[in-house]
Amino acid sequence: MGSKGSIYERELKGILSGEDRIISKFKKSLGEDFRWYESSKFKPFMVLRAAGSLGVDLVAIRDDYSFPIEVKSSSSKTIIFTHSSSRAQEQAQRFLEECKSAKILGLYAFRLKGYRGDPWRIFALPVGGLSGRIKLLYDILPKLPVTREGNFILKWDEGMPLAKFLSYVNQE
Repeated sequence: MGSKGSIYERELKGILSGEDRIISKFKKSLGEDFRWYESSKFKPFMVLRAAGSLGVDLVAIRDDYSFPIEVKSSSSKTIIFTHSSSRAQEQAQRFLEECKSAKILGLYAFRLKGYRGDPWRIFALPVGGLSGRIKLLYDILPKLPVTREGNFILKWDEGMPLAKFLSYVNQE
C-alpha cells in the first residue's frame, strides 16, 4: 500500500491527464476556475508516476510542454524542507541541480489538505537558462523560495493556483 502522499500524486496525475472522474470531484468547489481543470480533458498530458525511481513524483509530457514534478502535501500552509530532516532539502537540491544541468523546468506542486477551492499551488525551481516557450512559462511562475540559511520552503499562499497554471499551458 502506498503512502498518504501518493493519493495526491494520483489526484494531480488525474487532473493533468484529463481524467473526468478526478476532475469532476472539483466541480462544486472551484466555481468559474473549474473550466481550466476541464481544459485538461482536451489538452491532456501523458503523466508518469515516477515515485522512488527517478527522484521526482510525476513526469508530465505533451507535444508542447514537458516537466518533472515533485508533489508535496500538508495541512499547514508552509512546508520547511529541513523541518523534520534534511532529506527533503537534499532531494530538492539534487532536483535543482539535475534540472539546471538538463536545462529543463522542474516544478513543485503543493496540495493543501482540507482546503475548499483550488487546493493546488505550483512553483518553479529557480533554474534559469531556459529558452523558448518553456522560458515564458518559467518567467510567470513563482519560484521555490529559499530561507536566509539557504533552505527551500514552500508557502502555499505564494504559489500559482493550479487553475491559473492550466489556463497558461492549456490555452489555444
